[in-house]
Amino acid sequence: MSAYSSAAASPNDLEAFFMPFTPNRAFKAKPRLLSRSKDMHYYTPEGRAVLDATAGLWCANAGHNRDPIVEAIQHQAAEMDFAPPFQYGHPKAFAVAARIAALAPGDLDHVFLCNSGSEAGDSALKIALAYHATTGNATRTRLIGRERGYHGVGFGGISVGGMSPNRKMFGSLLPGVDHLPHTYNREKQAFSKGEPEWGAERADALENLVALHDASTIAAVIVEPMAGSTGAIPAPVGYLKRLRELCDKYGILLIFDEVITGFGRLGYAFAAERYGVVPDMITFAKGVTSGAVPMGGVLVRKHIYDAFVKSDAPVIDLFHGYTYSAHPLACAASLATLDLYREEGLFERARALEPIWADAFHSLRSKPGVLDIRTVGLVGAVDFESRADGVGRRAYEGMERLFHDEGMMVRTAGDTFAVSPPLIVSESQMGEIVEKIGRTLDAIF
Repeated sequence: MSAYSSAAASPNDLEAFFMPFTPNRAFKAKPRLLSRSKDMHYYTPEGRAVLDATAGLWCANAGHNRDPIVEAIQHQAAEMDFAPPFQYGHPKAFAVAARIAALAPGDLDHVFLCNSGSEAGDSALKIALAYHATTGNATRTRLIGRERGYHGVGFGGISVGGMSPNRKMFGSLLPGVDHLPHTYNREKQAFSKGEPEWGAERADALENLVALHDASTIAAVIVEPMAGSTGAIPAPVGYLKRLRELCDKYGILLIFDEVITGFGRLGYAFAAERYGVVPDMITFAKGVTSGAVPMGGVLVRKHIYDAFVKSDAPVIDLFHGYTYSAHPLACAASLATLDLYREEGLFERARALEPIWADAFHSLRSKPGVLDIRTVGLVGAVDFESRADGVGRRAYEGMERLFHDEGMMVRTAGDTFAVSPPLIVSESQMGEIVEKIGRTLDAIF
């Protein structure tokens, strides 16, 4: 190992990196460092294996460092490192867009590419506003999000998002934004497997917002089919269909944020297919490359694309984009990832494993302090009692214990453990995940 790579693997100064969404001093006092990954595991600089129960950050759906993806990236880097996406194109950009569109339901036939879920969220909101302007409905400027929603960290995303810590320090945000109520009610939904039976009526709150603002001012509604970052909250049975009906009734665009749920997490290419709903746009990222290279995008229905692309004149259709849209390395990684999903039947595998996973994860109900457990697709969340000294402190202690003592990664949201293993997880590894969480709950109560 060279001196450079050795220093990179075991840094002796952690101060320079201002870490995102992390308590920096607490982390740097007792770091959780990762230096290598393969399939279902990370490895620390010392070589200790860490079972990845979170697919990285909801993204490594095909597992880590899969050979076909690595080889595709290496080959592309040697062939062409970058190509400008404005006024020029490269073959893999068109190939990957066609492959993604083919996976989507209905006439979601066109793909705008970017680099992250945050960029995808802001892009979808801008496309919605521009669509109404270009179709003669320029008064439709209001955007509707949902409480407890997460749509990335751009100003558009945090404006329609509904997680207070992500919003409160950043000023007044975008004007003309309102929010639907969230769909979670522990009293009526606790310990549900899959979509809870109660809660579809929460969609009817859109009628109240229409009455307040008038439909002629509302451009779009954006929701996650499963609210991931707030603690894995599945949509209630019938909720998304009701939203689709109301958006159709009032001429409002419906956007599904599938940055987390896309590419097999709920057993289908997109959750829209699972729920039998065709939204007007779908945002995606994360699993599109199994996390290997940043990529995101927006699927749009044909009528939206056609509203912009209606002339042969050499005039720009949409004044929006990114330098790294359709980056060649990302496109190569995505094509290889999509091949793996298809060849290994990983979406179907997730669907088949869902009931087995749900039964295993719900066995944690007997553990101390557990308040609720939710499962849908290959996702699980367990809520537990907070400590008297503050919300989230017990979960942070548990996350540290899991990493250092149990050799496993989980995500926390408040006092919730959220898990979302790669779709290649084995049944024995599912049992290992549940056992390690169970021992940790015993230890922190």
